Amino acid sequence: MDQVLDDRKKKILKAIIKTYMETGEPVGSRTISKFADLNVSSATIRNEMSDLTDMGYIVQPHTSAGRIPSDKGYRLYVDELMREKESEVQEIKDLMIEKTDKMDKMLKQVAKVLASNTNYATMISVPQYSGSKIKFIQLSRVTPLQLVAVVVSDNNVIRNQIIDLDEEMDDQTILKLNLLLNTNLNGVPIQDINLGMIARLKEQAGAHSSVVGTVLDAVADTIQVDEDDMQIYTSGATNIFKYPELADTSKASELISAFEEKQDLVDLVKERMSDTENTGIQVYIGDEMPVQTMKDCSVVTATYELGKGLHGTIGIIGPKRMDYANVVDSLKALKVQLDELIKKES
Repeated sequence: MDQVLDDRKKKILKAIIKTYMETGEPVGSRTISKFADLNVSSATIRNEMSDLTDMGYIVQPHTSAGRIPSDKGYRLYVDELMREKESEVQEIKDLMIEKTDKMDKMLKQVAKVLASNTNYATMISVPQYSGSKIKFIQLSRVTPLQLVAVVVSDNNVIRNQIIDLDEEMDDQTILKLNLLLNTNLNGVPIQDINLGMIARLKEQAGAHSSVVGTVLDAVADTIQVDEDDMQIYTSGATNIFKYPELADTSKASELISAFEEKQDLVDLVKERMSDTENTGIQVYIGDEMPVQTMKDCSVVTATYELGKGLHGTIGIIGPKRMDYANVVDSLKALKVQLDELIKKES
């Protein structure tokens, strides 16, 4: 029966494997002693490495005083790594579910209060991520011929992608691909991943270039705004009946339909988010509107930011004779309040 490794032995084994993966050379105690989180002497490390050798986790090539991982060592490392990453992914998912629930309630309340304060129709989009960086990528085996790639960005957006294999892949190959992807992509802005970088990673992956390509497709998905996934909350749609110029049956019907079906509102948000130069308050009057159903209205929008590249759009829709000063002041105040609310939650 295998002995259970204590934390220090696990740290030393992990350091040996990571160093060997980077250099391809047998690893000595002096090299391991430079790892900041060990804080032990070379002599202690030598004793621990001797124990790890006796236990079969590392081996000593006959021509060198250094050690390299055995299959047993790789197995322990991979199992520990997968447990750590799976735990981290689950923690992130739980946190995001909790935060999403709180955010949804807050945004619905924002739309309601804004409609009440202005007597116009209002909308607010659930924020989308931009400017994300890759936090980590985890490849794990699902079945002998399937892997799952988990891509996590620095703002904790998670994408899962199933990868079908033509032939089985051993643990060491999966480990090497994980190291290849994370060494090259951790901390890299997703927008900076270009064709040259993709080609280089595929070349380094050799026979497994298709796996790398599929993972990078999943990475790209983290910054694509899916129209079906975009949530928009509205309030005060019936306020438009208070204004005779919008209360005409056909005009009112079009506007109410736009608020119910929300596709026009999605188009408006996409237009707004694409204008990266102007993230302040924007006023659209009549024909300036990018959405046909709102050509008889004025729409005032603002972009709000909830930290780390998380952006959404607030909009107020009313007649062309709306009280612009009041609307602009309301949006400015709301942006400040949202910022303070998010700081309290974080």
